[in-house]
Amino acid sequence: MQYRILGRTGVQVSALALGAMNFGKIGRTSQDEATALVGAALEAGINLIDTADVYGGGESEEMVGKAIAGRRDDIVLATKATMPMGDERNRQGSSRRWLVTALEDSLRRLGVDHVDLYQIHRWDPKTSDEETLSALTDLQREGKIRYFGSSTFPAYRIVQAQWAAREHHLSRYVTEQPSYSILQRGIETHVLPVTKQYGLGVMVWSPLASGWLSGAVREGREITTSRSTFMPQRFDTTIPSNRARLDAVEQLAKVADEAGLTMIQLALGFVTAHPGVTSALVGPRTLDHLHSQLAAADITLSADILDAIDGIVAPGTDLAAHEKNDTPPALLDPSLRRR
Repeated sequence: MQYRILGRTGVQVSALALGAMNFGKIGRTSQDEATALVGAALEAGINLIDTADVYGGGESEEMVGKAIAGRRDDIVLATKATMPMGDERNRQGSSRRWLVTALEDSLRRLGVDHVDLYQIHRWDPKTSDEETLSALTDLQREGKIRYFGSSTFPAYRIVQAQWAAREHHLSRYVTEQPSYSILQRGIETHVLPVTKQYGLGVMVWSPLASGWLSGAVREGREITTSRSTFMPQRFDTTIPSNRARLDAVEQLAKVADEAGLTMIQLALGFVTAHPGVTSALVGPRTLDHLHSQLAAADITLSADILDAIDGIVAPGTDLAAHEKNDTPPALLDPSLRRR
């Protein structure tokens, strides 16, 4: 396992990290299976575990907490907040009122007194940067979080938050967690240059593109990935963006075969090859899934392979930009662009 410094924190984290979204009802992963996955990941050298309060409505955090009991000191533990947790209107967002409550709830579910990294799951346009950063800074000073970061922030919001921290003399985000894969390369255009400029650690999610790059999705085969059952529109090959993905996958499969690699090794090797990426989050549901992903831990792709990938999906290109979850509110809410 390779290790890298998380931004400018000095904390060493594994190049592959364990994402726990599939723990519980989302991935139908039981507590015993989750505990086995955590144990196998730690044994393989993974030391970063990432979850969120919204995963399974808190179930993932509870399962992670039980799985890491007695091993807390060996783990860089990360979780997130801001997504809705119930129907009450203020149990969401990044206000001080909610973040203080959300963190206490997460600590209770995880069974710990602090998390190493607390992340704002999505930018909240209703809350000022000063409000959010002030709350996070106070939680950090209380010792309940060691560092804090953002997730799926547009590049301009990453910059704005850095400026706000400086202007108001507050602690700053030290990480960003964006979506990144061979099929979704948009962050290479703006986000990764910005995170490099500000020295942020980058932990990328969905490096296997929701299963498109797992090797299970191929021309002429029935698509049976777990995501296809509750996100069927993402795998409907009559949709042009999905057709483009399938065409790219077929070409990438040839590159992998010629290099003697699995699709998973090609996909994970690609994202970890980028100098701006610290860790790639893998989200296995089974031990077999985990072992197939761990096989990519020490893969280094040659320049020829990286050039071949560039020839299939050009740098900075998203084949399904609508799935990135970072569209500016002004493009989604007509009231923000019409009188």
